Amino acid sequence: MSDSTNPNATEQGVTRRWFLGAAGSVAALASAPKLGSTAPARKSANDKLNLAGIGFGGMGASNLRNLESENIVALCDVDHDYAANTFKRYPDAKVYTDYRELLDKQKDLDAVVIATPDHTHAVISMAAMKAGKHVYCQKPLTHDVYEARSLAQAAKETGVATQMGIQGHSMEGLRLVCEWIWDGAIGNVYEVDAWCDLSYYPWGHAGWSSKWGTRPTDTPAVPASLNWDLWLGPAPERPYHPAYHPAVWRCWWEFGCGMMGDRGAHTLDPVCSALKLTQPTSIEATSCGLNPDTHPLTAIVTYRFPKREGFPPLKLTWYEGLRAPRPEELDADIDMPGEAAQSSEEPKAPSCAASTAAARGCCPSRSGKHTSNPRRRCPESPARTSWTGSAPARPVTPPAPTSATPGRSPRCACWATSPSAWTPASSGTPPT
Repeated sequence: MSDSTNPNATEQGVTRRWFLGAAGSVAALASAPKLGSTAPARKSANDKLNLAGIGFGGMGASNLRNLESENIVALCDVDHDYAANTFKRYPDAKVYTDYRELLDKQKDLDAVVIATPDHTHAVISMAAMKAGKHVYCQKPLTHDVYEARSLAQAAKETGVATQMGIQGHSMEGLRLVCEWIWDGAIGNVYEVDAWCDLSYYPWGHAGWSSKWGTRPTDTPAVPASLNWDLWLGPAPERPYHPAYHPAVWRCWWEFGCGMMGDRGAHTLDPVCSALKLTQPTSIEATSCGLNPDTHPLTAIVTYRFPKREGFPPLKLTWYEGLRAPRPEELDADIDMPGEAAQSSEEPKAPSCAASTAAARGCCPSRSGKHTSNPRRRCPESPARTSWTGSAPARPVTPPAPTSATPGRSPRCACWATSPSAWTPASSGTPPT
């Protein structure tokens, strides 16, 4: 039944404003430093994994802190000054500059954590797998499609455990999103718009944005702490310049994957998982501000997917550096999030539900009453228990509704919606 007294209720009684509030509440809970209230059981030294960190001047440092229940026995980074704080944090770890030397000499190693720039993910992951080491590699997994296929084949052949570092994929929210959609909570999905309005332009406007938008011609001296040749790795040779390192390499074609690989990896993850996407049948793209050196300032990329396992054909459109068109049914006092995905139940009939970006939760209701939890279909992530503590129990009901406040919408979000329900789906942060 519909709620005739509530202008925000959908035909089946689901309140759009309710879902927006629920999304924010769930996202706040999900942003806590650790999942669960029960600490992992203490292990003896012999029961712990021997781990190495490769590249930890940025996100890798956080990854290693989350693994301090294990033995961090080796550290490798090509810039010892940039990674100095992490070297100091683990004074007993052996220190390396070249990952090849680490894999050759560190015979007690069980697994590696890789958080180098995108262009070196594949070569280091491949070397580690061939050495028989388990691999946790930060997103995006690789710099191009060929590398991704090569790593998938190597993982199959070597039999080692592998995981890509999309934090939200290890959380309960993504599993709830999948299970609600698989239970038909929002009906068939025919279209998805996903976006991130962050841009590398104006150049240098943020810590992750290079101050240079074209390849510099001057050749400053290489810092004494940096092995520039190892930093370049498989990329074509070019002189060192602070336009690339530290932390500002993402916009450059040779080193980064642009906003799609940086933010799209988070925003599109619950979409790919819940809708069981495989290879597209076609891809179309248009862009603005493109040059031979850097990713575009804005782009629109459209993927078309065939029928899949009970799902109809899908049109998926990715917008970067701008936002998708504002849905007609979005309340006037609700801001469009800066990063999100939205879906429609029928072609050309989007109905928008808000959420926040790394797959935080999905809470449909009927006639103002909370529904029961969906049937468990997704297995618990091994990372939930082995790396971040025991997983919390599933909530019996979704969070209580809260009012939307103009100007307070989440910076990062993933929307999954239809005319029959609003669905919180995902959240994240600007690039780090």
